[in-house]
Amino acid sequence: MSSDRIIYLSARFLLQLHSDVDKGDGQVRYVLTGEGAASIFSIDESTGDIHATRRLDREQQAYYTLRAQARNRDTNRLVEPESQFIIKVQDVNDNEPKFLDGPYTARVAERSPVGTSVVTVVATDADDPTYGNSARLMYSILQGQPYFSVEPKTGVVRTALPDLDREVRDSHLLVVQAKDMIGQIGGLSGSTSVTVILTDVNDNPPHFPRRSYQFSVRESELVSTVVAKIRAVDPDEGPNAELDYRILDGDGLGIFSITTDSHTQEGLITLHKNLDFETKSSYMLRVEASNLYVDARFLSSGPFSDVATVRLLVQNVDEPPVFHSSVSWMMVSEAAAVGTEVGSVLARDPDATNSPIRYSIDRQSNLERYFHIDSGTGVITTAQPLDRETVAVHNITVVATERLDPSLTGKAVVLISVTDVNDNPPSLAIDYDTFVCENSEPGQIVQTLSAVDRDEPEEGQHFLFSLSEAGQNLSFTLRDNKDNTASILTRPGGFLQRDQLLHLLPVVISDSSRPPLSSTNTLSITVCTCDAAGEPRSCRQGAPLLLLVSLQSAVTAAVLTCILTLLGVVVVTAAIRRRRRDPLTVVAERCVQENIVCYDDEGGGEEDTEAFDMLALRHLNTTGQSHQTQARTLTSTSEPTSEGNWLFLPFIRERLQQADLDSAAPPFDSLQTYAFEGSGSSAASLSSLNSLDSFNSQECQQNYDLLKEWGPRFRKLADLYGHREGGGWPCSPQITPVEWRQAPVLIQTPVDNQE
Repeated sequence: MSSDRIIYLSARFLLQLHSDVDKGDGQVRYVLTGEGAASIFSIDESTGDIHATRRLDREQQAYYTLRAQARNRDTNRLVEPESQFIIKVQDVNDNEPKFLDGPYTARVAERSPVGTSVVTVVATDADDPTYGNSARLMYSILQGQPYFSVEPKTGVVRTALPDLDREVRDSHLLVVQAKDMIGQIGGLSGSTSVTVILTDVNDNPPHFPRRSYQFSVRESELVSTVVAKIRAVDPDEGPNAELDYRILDGDGLGIFSITTDSHTQEGLITLHKNLDFETKSSYMLRVEASNLYVDARFLSSGPFSDVATVRLLVQNVDEPPVFHSSVSWMMVSEAAAVGTEVGSVLARDPDATNSPIRYSIDRQSNLERYFHIDSGTGVITTAQPLDRETVAVHNITVVATERLDPSLTGKAVVLISVTDVNDNPPSLAIDYDTFVCENSEPGQIVQTLSAVDRDEPEEGQHFLFSLSEAGQNLSFTLRDNKDNTASILTRPGGFLQRDQLLHLLPVVISDSSRPPLSSTNTLSITVCTCDAAGEPRSCRQGAPLLLLVSLQSAVTAAVLTCILTLLGVVVVTAAIRRRRRDPLTVVAERCVQENIVCYDDEGGGEEDTEAFDMLALRHLNTTGQSHQTQARTLTSTSEPTSEGNWLFLPFIRERLQQADLDSAAPPFDSLQTYAFEGSGSSAASLSSLNSLDSFNSQECQQNYDLLKEWGPRFRKLADLYGHREGGGWPCSPQITPVEWRQAPVLIQTPVDNQE
């Protein structure tokens, strides 16, 4: 049995295997193995015949490799070596051509030359191209002639006619066939469709459907309004159909204009100037439409443009009155009397009827009714006095109404400028807050004045400053600086608050107009005590240190509020103290047990007192201290001394030391031992204890006039020892807790109750 054989198979019986050892006695058994053995191919063990159990398809598998064995049936041993053979499936024409990329769509420009390539179609055949003609294809057109053709071998589709016109037919459907066996009879075939779309070229000029057009236009149409539309027809598409319109000539060349609508390709005729039926009732235009882009290949066929005539008829409209000028300027003096003519306006009816006009002023523009207009002539006059300083320019609206048709009105703006006259005197620019120091030197400038004038002369403002002759001041003088300012200077002699706290200086200011106007302005100058730098310290006698220049209204209000509150507390406290004061009692020995109270604050008064024997205080002179000697002189009546009084001295000193050193003591009245005014006081002793003899008199008078001369520091004492209604001065002033803080320490000693 030979090996490695190739067998071409085309039928169900393939071949027969036979071994030389086989004597035909059935001792040899044939075995088949390999690709498709037992599934596709079978073998007869006794004869070695090989059959195909099913139909073979070359397109699925073209080759099969098999191995054959011959074995002894009894021993199952190989009787000869194994042989290998290949079965090749022989091709038959059982597959038709197929267009795997179909159907096709192609584009070609219209008017393309004959033979222009459109598309290439390709078909495939699954049969064996190396065996016979089963896979040799031939192309042909079944549908699409005579416009297109196809090359039989390559499948290239080409144009067959020179004048393919997109405007006539924009697409063609072709059917292309591919046939095997070189197109011979009996061959298998397949087909596909090819859609050929013709693309546009600019081969058609635009043209107007009509030679002339006519439109009507109202004469009241506004400028820039589209009054007519025309459209030229171009069968091309896209950029090839874009048009450009222009007016070639005509009597409406400057009245109308034309543009192209980019979306609709229409020619838009727009009004360029106002129409007037009474002037011209119709216009004629010659309009051209042309392609924006032109293909030079087709210029020989003729011009790519067309011309049409457009006639525009103007329709008459009843129009409102029209002013000669929409804005008018007029001038009038602010000194003009009521009824003075300012100017006039003029309007007309543009219609042929020439209706009479009635004039009026829009009330919204003349609310104060400064002006009046004559309804028939349009003359504007003043109706009220004018003031340039109040309104410099009046903007009024004049309305013109047709008498025959009041619904038709026209408006115009009239600007009336009020000219200035010198009717306002000058005055000081601001309210000056001026002060002068007591130690000011002669010739010192205390204030520089400037002025304002509501008038506005054409040559500018020029002010003259002077002092009023009726109010000449010996302390100050005025210097005109010739630059619309003036300076106030001091004269020799100095200033004292006690002599005169406030100086009123009348300043006369005049303008330079003809005739001039003037006004007298009073300048207040306050005398202040100043420091070395010239800054004011006190500008009112006895007042706290306040800087007048920098004092603000809010601070002033706060200070006044505090002062009023404090005075209220003082008055209430004094009233309570008088009401609570116990009546004085007479002791048989005329030794009064007194309460000594030091008012360090506005505490609880007598409710916080502690009682001590005052005899000890009246004999403190035994200590040898100078202030105790002064304390002994406070009373003119001597009390009997007692050796026991010395027992109180250590106790009093101890309590005094505790009170002085205790920083956390509550705000109540504390005990003090001071029964004198203090050493070195220029006022000496002012206590009523020093005038006990006066208590026995009914008048009890003492002169304290010198207190007024000691200045603001002793003002409180001067007020306390004020003058009584019956004349003279009180011996024992009523001192409130607040007054104890501001005045030197006083001890009020109760005296015998004398009815």
